[in-house]
Amino acid sequence: MERRKFIRIGTLGALGGTLMNASTANAVPMKEGTVQEEARNIPIADRYDVVVSGAGPAGWSAAIEAGRNGAKTLLLEVNGQLGGVWTSGLLSWILDQANKPGLMRELISRLDQLDARCPIDTGNSLAFDVEKMKLLLETMCLEANVDVLLHSRVVAAIKDKSKRLTHVVTESKSGRQAWQGKIFIDTTGDGDLAALSGCGYDFGNPDDGGSHQPMSLLAVVSGIQFEEIEKFVRRADDKGSISKKYLLEEIVKSGVLPSYLKPGLYPIDKDLYMLMANQEYEFSGFSVKDVTKATLHARRELHEIINGLKSLQGPWSNIRIVQTADQIGVREARRIHGLYTVTQDDLVNGARHKDAVCRVTFGVDVHSVKEVKDPNASYNHGIRSKPYDIPLRALIAKDVGGLLMAGRCISGDFIAHSSYRVTGNAAAMGEAAGRVAAIAALKNKLPQEVSI
Repeated sequence: MERRKFIRIGTLGALGGTLMNASTANAVPMKEGTVQEEARNIPIADRYDVVVSGAGPAGWSAAIEAGRNGAKTLLLEVNGQLGGVWTSGLLSWILDQANKPGLMRELISRLDQLDARCPIDTGNSLAFDVEKMKLLLETMCLEANVDVLLHSRVVAAIKDKSKRLTHVVTESKSGRQAWQGKIFIDTTGDGDLAALSGCGYDFGNPDDGGSHQPMSLLAVVSGIQFEEIEKFVRRADDKGSISKKYLLEEIVKSGVLPSYLKPGLYPIDKDLYMLMANQEYEFSGFSVKDVTKATLHARRELHEIINGLKSLQGPWSNIRIVQTADQIGVREARRIHGLYTVTQDDLVNGARHKDAVCRVTFGVDVHSVKEVKDPNASYNHGIRSKPYDIPLRALIAKDVGGLLMAGRCISGDFIAHSSYRVTGNAAAMGEAAGRVAAIAALKNKLPQEVSI
């Protein structure tokens, strides 16, 4: 069955490429620094009940849940593997997962079967092997009869006269292809599909001129042993995150001042670690120039940090970078306008909703919007949160019909977003969005018409 599925998707790609190459358009220079592309017909490669854009933690869970509920489902991903920030971004720690039922518990059970979890006690945070996670996510999608299309970026959205989304257009090695759907889910993280569809959105902190949280590029490092560097490692008994203070002192001792003053070594295995030691300030997650500049600077800094630690000798003598992430971690981009907006008040009051799809237990986590020199500084505005609910309404687009969101691009304010954005919540939101999308598609309803 799996082989047939890969063959079917491959055939669709080849067909689209043939049609595209036969109708390649010419571009004509126009005034004011623009070009006008010749009009052309884009082939509809296939038709689906549910189309999911972005295969990160939210998109993967949305696609599986839609597929398991009987919907013909397409999962589109720009990278060469599923998992988004978990895999392409090397974020091998899952936060706020302990209270999440359903797919999250199944995922953890299957990671255990693959011996893919960290042998070091990491408390309520789940640490995993990235390569085994890639394979598991693919396996679970195929088992759910989800059609997966990698290396495909959504570049346009088509609506009908009632402002209901009907098609998305992708760009890939097969050229431009259109995909028809009944219900669509934006799990791009940055809200790309919703923005292309014409949805309104917010970005940054409106009380501070739209300033926004920094990006971070992660790395996997090896050549160090847990028994020798235990005091520098994030783990269950790391009281007050004191390991970050010790690690900063070591990096500074080597002659390097990192851009992030709370660096962390997160164990994947006893000789393998995720390093977070970099922050890129005042770059926009939906500007390709900004993302490129941030990535280039961050990768250079990570190598400087590792070279510095290596120069200290001792337990650091053989430390090396195994891999830097293909995808820089973007904490904050578009927050799409939904039927409900999750707010700071929801966090403070521990809001409960009848249409709750996820209970968030992670606190306010605002990373400094500008570079700072004080490692003890706090940027959480003194706000203490209680566990609170994310309602389904916050996952339903306000301005476009037939569109759901899941993950960090849902409808919320600046403070709320800093709490619900972590991936344990993204996966739970995706699972709910996938189930609602399947029901809506199979019953020819809009998501807001589905009975809770």
